[in-house]
Amino acid sequence: MNRAEIEEMLAELALQLERAERLSTEIVARDIRRFGFRCQRCGECCRGEENTVAVFPLEIRAIMGETGEGWLEAAEPPLEGEWDSGGNFHTLEWRLRKTGRDCRYFSEGGCRIYGRRPLLCETYPFYLDDGRLRWSECRGIGGEISSEEATKLAELLKRRQIFEIREAIELVRKYEEFERGEPSPFGRCIIHDSEGVHEIEWAEISGALGRRLRRSGGW
Repeated sequence: MNRAEIEEMLAELALQLERAERLSTEIVARDIRRFGFRCQRCGECCRGEENTVAVFPLEIRAIMGETGEGWLEAAEPPLEGEWDSGGNFHTLEWRLRKTGRDCRYFSEGGCRIYGRRPLLCETYPFYLDDGRLRWSECRGIGGEISSEEATKLAELLKRRQIFEIREAIELVRKYEEFERGEPSPFGRCIIHDSEGVHEIEWAEISGALGRRLRRSGGW
């Protein structure tokens, strides 16, 4: 991105933040009550190949404080990204680490980091799309929800949208552009987030991303 593109993106994010801060939680709560929701404790949102949870540095640090684990035990880079001319793989933000197909914090007894779970998990299956209530597929949709629960969820959704926009603003401000290139076994994984740039050696990356990077690099 050139400077003009960065400034345009920051201006758009600033407008989004302004709209999010003005958002009426009463209207969101009304819509939540209208559609209804009751968590079925099925754990389907915590399991499956396609289920991933975007997680941000502040949330990762909260999980680390709860579990005593290291950064790469709690989070991992996403699969989507691009290679630079030095053979490094660049990607954006983080995902909650998985063990196989499931979130590594999922257990039959429930979420092991329930009190420190990311906002995405805390507000699932709902999310806000420029202030409009949307939802993901979930068997709990249509269930009975009280006014108090709907209001609390609406407040969390507003907080999540503001938080995510602020994270995006910081990411754009600190993003370092790079020249695109081809994979190499001598490169690194470079993650861009709201704190700046994190560099990880191939050997530190396990799971699907680690396998993909090794295949792409031809080793």
